[in-house]
Order: sequence, then C-alpha cells, then structure tokens
Amino acid sequence: MNIALIEPLHIAPETLSRLAAPLQEAGHHFTAWAQKAQSPEEMLARVQGQDIVIIANTPFPEAVVQGADQLKMLDVAFTGIDHVALNPCREKGIMICNCANYSNQAVAEMAVGLALSMLRKIPEGNDLIRKGHGSAGLMGGEIAGKTVGIIGTGRIGEKAIRLFQAFGARVIAHSRTEKPEIKALGVEYMPLNAVMAKSDIISLHIPANAQTRHLIGAEQIRCMKKSALLINCARGAVVDAEALKAALNEGEISGAALDVFDQEPPLPPSHPLFGAKNLIMTPHTAYFTAEAMERRAEIAFNNVLAYLEGRPQNICR
Repeated sequence: MNIALIEPLHIAPETLSRLAAPLQEAGHHFTAWAQKAQSPEEMLARVQGQDIVIIANTPFPEAVVQGADQLKMLDVAFTGIDHVALNPCREKGIMICNCANYSNQAVAEMAVGLALSMLRKIPEGNDLIRKGHGSAGLMGGEIAGKTVGIIGTGRIGEKAIRLFQAFGARVIAHSRTEKPEIKALGVEYMPLNAVMAKSDIISLHIPANAQTRHLIGAEQIRCMKKSALLINCARGAVVDAEALKAALNEGEISGAALDVFDQEPPLPPSHPLFGAKNLIMTPHTAYFTAEAMERRAEIAFNNVLAYLEGRPQNICR
C-alpha cells in the first residue's frame, strides 16, 4: 500500500525512520513531508494515490477528501477530529483513527501552569521588570485552599484533578458521565452552573461537538465569582468568545487563559479576543511537548500497523 505522512510530527529524523521501517520492510511505500501543505490544493496533491494518510491538526477539508481517489484510512495524529470533514469520509467509507491520550499529562500540566501564571501574575512581572519596575501591584494568590471546577472528567480532566489536588485545592466537577473513580478522589459532581458559581478556578476539558458548542456562554459566565479565573485548554468552540470578552472587559470575572480558539493560530489582528482585558493567550501549545510528540508518533504508526494487520484500533468513524 501507499502510505503518506503529509505533515511533520515534530519528532527526530531517526525516530521517524525507526517507526517507518516496519512498513517499508513489509513492502509498503512510505512517503513523508517535512513541511505542512500551504493550501488545500497542495494537500490534495499529496494524498492522491495514497491508501493511508497520516495527518496531525491541519484541517482536512471536503475538497481533499473528495479528491483522495484511493484513500482507505485516515490516521489523525491528534485527539480531536473536528478539523476533518467527517461526513465526506463516512460517505466514501474512509476509516478514521485518532491518537487519543498522547498528551493527557501535557495538557493537564498546561492548565495548572496557566492557573499559576494568572494567580502569580507571571506575565505582568516579566513585563514590569524589563521596564525597570519592582514588585508593586504584583501580589498574587495561591492554588492551595481554592475551589477548582473541572468541566469534563475524562482522562485529561482526571489528571488535572490530581494535579490541582496536589497543590491543596478542593476540586468539584461537572461531566456528562459521573465516574466512580473520580468520586473516589473526593471530587463532588454538580450541575454546570453550580460548578461555575462555586469555583475560584474553572478548567475546561471537554471535546468540541454540537452539544458542547458555546457550553460556556454568557449565562454560565454570569454565574462565576468576580474573582474567578477561566482556563480553556480543550477546544475553542466550547466558549462563547464574545461573551467572555464582554465579561473580562466589564470586570464580571477576574481573568482567563486560553490555549484554544475558534480557529487555529496564528489569529488575525482583527480577532475580537485581542481586545479583551486580563487575558493570557497561548497559540495552542498545551499538547506540544517533546514527550507528547514521541507518544503521539508511536500511536500513529501503531494505528497504521494495526490496520494493515486487519485489527484496526482507535477507530473514531
């Protein structure tokens, strides 16, 4: 079969060679591109004639799916698949597999890191000392003793719970499914608005789908304490950005930190969130650690091997 990695996985060349070797030794033709395609047309040229394609988080639009004349399996080296044109894939019988859980630790640590950045005013401190100022105005707060609300108690949410508890926080949660193992950690499940109202820090760990789009909207934000902080390392679409901007600018909440947005960074200068106060933004890097990239690549290539051996794994569609 023809197998193509059409965007880089941010691993060392020797790691890529090691992972590709079993495919080549079995007689399959493997191609890898070191740079992302710059247009759907360039992406389409890469996927034509390929039986299996590996992508990461670059959008895989309908035009590419329709033009992929031989594609049988799309291996998404990412957790979410909302950047893939799913209905066309389904119509063409293309199997989609993902690489869930590779970045659980990385994303959970980022959520804690963003909480610390806001509480301890780390970005402000960096700016002030470079301008010749001291510590005036930089009194911060601690995670210990605060109530942290976790929205979504999947594997990343669970890791975030354990990390926040290690700092001495009380953790409450809201999730579609209440899990005994989460309750065993001493976490109390509550309705969404109750979690929003009782928490000093809210961290989102839910997927993007029709049910979660703008789950955190004006109503939910109005429930929050004025001193509360909102963290989103999940998906941009789960937060109503306009409602969040209004709440920040009107002082309805203390601050927010976002790693995800309604589009992949870089964001245009006109993006409305650039006008929001007390907002830390990072360019979708929560998953992006050397350790996570190694785990992701291992899972992605194992997905291909499993498919070729007739025992597909991590099937999403």
